[in-house]
Amino acid sequence: MRVVTLIPGDGIGPEITEAVKSIFEAAQVPVQWEEENAGQTTFDSKGELIPQSLIDSLERNRVGLKGPITTPVGKGFKSINVQLRQKFDLYQNVRPACTTPGIQTKFEGVDLVLFRENTEGLYSGLETYDERLGIADSTNRITVAGCEKITRAAFAYARKHGRKKVTVVHKANILKMAGTLMLNAAKKAQAEFPEIEMDDKIIDNMCMQLVIKPEQFDVVVTSNLFGDILSDICAGLVGGLGVVSGANIGDDMAIFEAVHGSAPDIAGQGKANPTAMLRSGIMMLHHLDMHHHATRITNALNKTLLNKEQCTGDLGGKAKTMEFADHIIRNL
Repeated sequence: MRVVTLIPGDGIGPEITEAVKSIFEAAQVPVQWEEENAGQTTFDSKGELIPQSLIDSLERNRVGLKGPITTPVGKGFKSINVQLRQKFDLYQNVRPACTTPGIQTKFEGVDLVLFRENTEGLYSGLETYDERLGIADSTNRITVAGCEKITRAAFAYARKHGRKKVTVVHKANILKMAGTLMLNAAKKAQAEFPEIEMDDKIIDNMCMQLVIKPEQFDVVVTSNLFGDILSDICAGLVGGLGVVSGANIGDDMAIFEAVHGSAPDIAGQGKANPTAMLRSGIMMLHHLDMHHHATRITNALNKTLLNKEQCTGDLGGKAKTMEFADHIIRNL
């Protein structure tokens, strides 16, 4: 039995978390949940966005599953997601995007995995403001070590999962120093994994290529800001943020998460789609080498997605959140 830190989050988070818990229980997954929370709800009740009890739980268990979390806006709070990524050096943000029968989209044959550097770049929080001149400066700080870690992780994933090509995305034609660091790191990684093909794309061209011919991409690796933008484009190719998984992975810890928002406008109404949270949980099971359970739940989910009547409203069905979960359980 593996103990995992469970972070329900805010808004629809607790609802989709309960759905995932019920599916895991029905599938007899050998996971024991240690539940802690963070975000707006926790701040309202405890006066802390990230309580020490959550940090302690993650440090003990080294694996977490997280629902959508609300960071209070306009009050000077730093993003909770960014804080967790930087505190535990979860430098890999891994976002698969794959077309799935039953999920309506304009694209076919998409099957790619995006690796986004998760701790550096413009999201480092290095900003200054000169009120007298009305000038704000944001520092895009990246390091050789950071670039080498994320590019090597992408190539290692490609080898492990039988992928053929890694595409490096950059803006070296304008951001010459930062772009060159990423390209040089990728070339160094490819030397270690010579059977993996490598190419590179400038970020603006990459965005265009994704919406013209996304099936040409396999594994993609890029910096923090570019990866944030590209990951949402990739999600849009396969049905939206409500159906894609996400993971934040370091050398000795991983937090898997539903990457969509907390949707407070529909919280408590049973309208939330738990697919993203469930798929993130499936990623977690593969990470824990529980491949049999992961495959079994994936097959049940995919079978359910083929029947619109069994799906939630955003997928064209009429089922409530827990009804959708019950249909998945019956398809196990």
